[in-house]
Amino acid sequence: MCKVYVHSGVPGILRKVACLIRVPSEVVKQRAQVSASSRTFHIFSNILYTEGVQGLYRGYKSTVLREIPFSLVQFPLWESLKALWSWRQDHVVDCWQSAVCGAFAGGFAAAVTTPLDVAKTRIMLAKAGSSTASGNVLSALHGVWRTHGLSGLFAGVFPRMAAISLGGFIFLGAYEQTRSLLLEVGRERP
Repeated sequence: MCKVYVHSGVPGILRKVACLIRVPSEVVKQRAQVSASSRTFHIFSNILYTEGVQGLYRGYKSTVLREIPFSLVQFPLWESLKALWSWRQDHVVDCWQSAVCGAFAGGFAAAVTTPLDVAKTRIMLAKAGSSTASGNVLSALHGVWRTHGLSGLFAGVFPRMAAISLGGFIFLGAYEQTRSLLLEVGRERP
């Protein structure tokens, strides 16, 4: 099953397309979080006025560069954990067990990709026209390393792991449940 995720380009393409919607909302959300006195619509229109549409997509490349390694870690790890659990209990994992594997896989993938998430956040929040705002991920990572060290690269790792673990539990568990139901319906119909 792991081959579906690793060799198929579909998840990567879907993530890139999803980023077309996610990035503008993330830029507005993050700027609202650091400027609580401004209203969301004001922040949105200010970005459009001062930076144009490209301002809404600042951090697109860094978001995609975070999502691809995240998926390359999460999905194969999820499949491997399910296979190991199945082997240990000598039968296919239940949906709740798949959800637990999804939580662990998501949490681990979140932890190892946190530096890329930090770089993405720095790029999105950088002052327009600054070198960080240009979107160079390596430069952003180097700047964080230089000023805050290793702890700066992993800032927010535990909340990120918790949120993504919960998401992995819910979404991958629901996926497995839906998949099981569809397979059962398919077996019942000739």
